Amino acid sequence: MIDHINSLIKEAQSFTTTSLSEVEDFRVKFLGKKGILNKLFADFKTVTNTEKKAYGQAINELKSTIQDKVNTLNSSLNEGQKIRREFIDFSRPGDPFTVGGRHPISLVKNQIIDIFSRIGFNISEGPEIEDDWHNFTALNLPEHHPARDMQDTFFIQTDPDILLRTHTSSVQVRYMENNSPPIRTISPGRVYRNEAISARSHCFFHQVEGLYIDKNVSFADLKQTLQFFTKELFGKSKIRLRPSYFPFTEPSAEVDVYWGLETETDYKMTKGTGWLEIMGCGMVDPNVLTNCGIDAKTYSGFAFGMGVDRIALLLHQINDIRLLSENNLRFLEQFKSVL
Repeated sequence: MIDHINSLIKEAQSFTTTSLSEVEDFRVKFLGKKGILNKLFADFKTVTNTEKKAYGQAINELKSTIQDKVNTLNSSLNEGQKIRREFIDFSRPGDPFTVGGRHPISLVKNQIIDIFSRIGFNISEGPEIEDDWHNFTALNLPEHHPARDMQDTFFIQTDPDILLRTHTSSVQVRYMENNSPPIRTISPGRVYRNEAISARSHCFFHQVEGLYIDKNVSFADLKQTLQFFTKELFGKSKIRLRPSYFPFTEPSAEVDVYWGLETETDYKMTKGTGWLEIMGCGMVDPNVLTNCGIDAKTYSGFAFGMGVDRIALLLHQINDIRLLSENNLRFLEQFKSVL
């Protein structure tokens, strides 16, 4: 029996392989639960007393040889795999990096800011949680004024004087309170209105509102500014101003740009008229100037405001405003190539 064990030792010593799976098979063959070594230990009770010492020593030597062989082979093969994994072929093309893209709202907002910054408008920002004075009263909308119903407002339940701003005109009020004319600023930001969510409207959206106050500012200055803006943003300079009503401007107007009727899409967007409404505007009401501490007899000004979301839908031919806030990656990845 000892001769048999010695032959197994020689077999273990001579074993070699380049496969980790074969090393595992070798280990199981000798050291597994039903392996050769367990059988040899089971046969130990049949060995005569005079052979037990030599038999035990032979079994221990076999076990030690097998364990050393398994450890050596595993170590060398794992090291070889590590070296292969760490090897870099510098001639291979690199893996492309995933490039993000700006949100369509940010793209359009940045375009608008850039256009107005070229004609001297700076940027002003304010809080999204406002008080009644800055959002309504200072803008010629006193308490119980019927025009307040034009904007379905989110009020803070515990304090009816605090609300989510319904327009960024509140930023203009704050700016007029803290700056003296001449004033030339635009106020981009998010606003909130309690409206039903649909493909064409949402309970929050984005605006850019502009304000220009100085001596001898006229409606002609307003029209020229808007004509420059529409030419730069849409590539179209033909606009029209339709009489309208806003509590904080007088006279007030809605601004339409002539989009044209060259394609079927043009017909759908303009309802067959060729004209698209893009913003509201007007001359700042003297009451608003007075409320903000500006001498209405010395200064005059104009204001305008537009919805960034609606312009984004128009420029990028998006048919559902909800796509702008759902964070759908399949939708957003379309804008990766747009700077």
